[in-house]
Amino acid sequence: MVKCKNTKVSRMSKNIIDKLKKHHLLGRGGAAFPTYLKWQMVKDIKADKKYIVCNGSEGEPNTFKDGFILQNYPEKVVEGVKIALKTIDHSLAYIYLRKDYYKKYKKILEKLIGDLPIIVFEEKGSYLSGEETVVVQEIEGKLARPRQKPPFPGQAGVHDCPTLINNLETFYHVANIADNKYEDTRFYSLSGHIQNKGVFELPANWSIKKILEETNNLPSDNNFFVQSGGGASGEVLLPKELDKSVGGVGAIIVYDHAQTDLYELMREWLDFFMVKNCDKCTPCREGTYRLREMIKKRELDQEVLKELFFVLDNTSFCALGKSISTPLKGLIKKLLK
Repeated sequence: MVKCKNTKVSRMSKNIIDKLKKHHLLGRGGAAFPTYLKWQMVKDIKADKKYIVCNGSEGEPNTFKDGFILQNYPEKVVEGVKIALKTIDHSLAYIYLRKDYYKKYKKILEKLIGDLPIIVFEEKGSYLSGEETVVVQEIEGKLARPRQKPPFPGQAGVHDCPTLINNLETFYHVANIADNKYEDTRFYSLSGHIQNKGVFELPANWSIKKILEETNNLPSDNNFFVQSGGGASGEVLLPKELDKSVGGVGAIIVYDHAQTDLYELMREWLDFFMVKNCDKCTPCREGTYRLREMIKKRELDQEVLKELFFVLDNTSFCALGKSISTPLKGLIKKLLK
């Protein structure tokens, strides 16, 4: 195993990091962490080896923006990673892709990469593999389970070396910022009971309502609801609540209330989380099972629900368990009164 050793940090222009800060670019993988802070931290740490990871796992249901970018702008992705390599000394990069993206885009990316120190890496697991510490585990050839944080990957990631991990879309925007072509946009995956499904690049500060209006996807009546952020962990919103921006990974799913079995929808979410969790921690494993059994019976015990949500929110080991309650709480409170 490669282990890092301390060394002196080389003097390198902070031009791109200054630009990332100026444009207030936030990560597009869900956490919305300021990109320049990640880059600055990894750049400043003294180490003889560093890693850069372009994370294209994209396992959240009804989210397909990264696939759209790979299909239409692979050169931008590679350029963004190349800029990171130039900015962070002693670095080796990975473009980390879920299985179907790897099969479809590996050759295209490798042709663009040429002799650059960038490896196109196939994800070994599935949904949870997109979590940053699981990314590190898989690159090291270890079990796809999350690590304790801190230390964070930026401090001690792949082989205990400082590791910069950003979403694939983030690297696309880095390339545009470097070329002075960034216009404060982000990609949105639109799906559900709408006419114009697909991926749209639109201003990052637009509200959900405006996005639906501008893409001709806003339902004509109020008998619908929206899931914003992702198709499993996203927040459930009513028509009157759409004057807010999109969080998470930029997904908007529209549901026709009359055509949607709410219990079936919740069961689908919980089936997803049961299959995709790693079974490492009891709250996530057992809590998801108990919630699913309750939903299957279509009998909601509010006190038990409250207890299960509290345990998931406060004791789950990683973000997967903590995210399970978000859509369920919203749907139950707003639509199953």
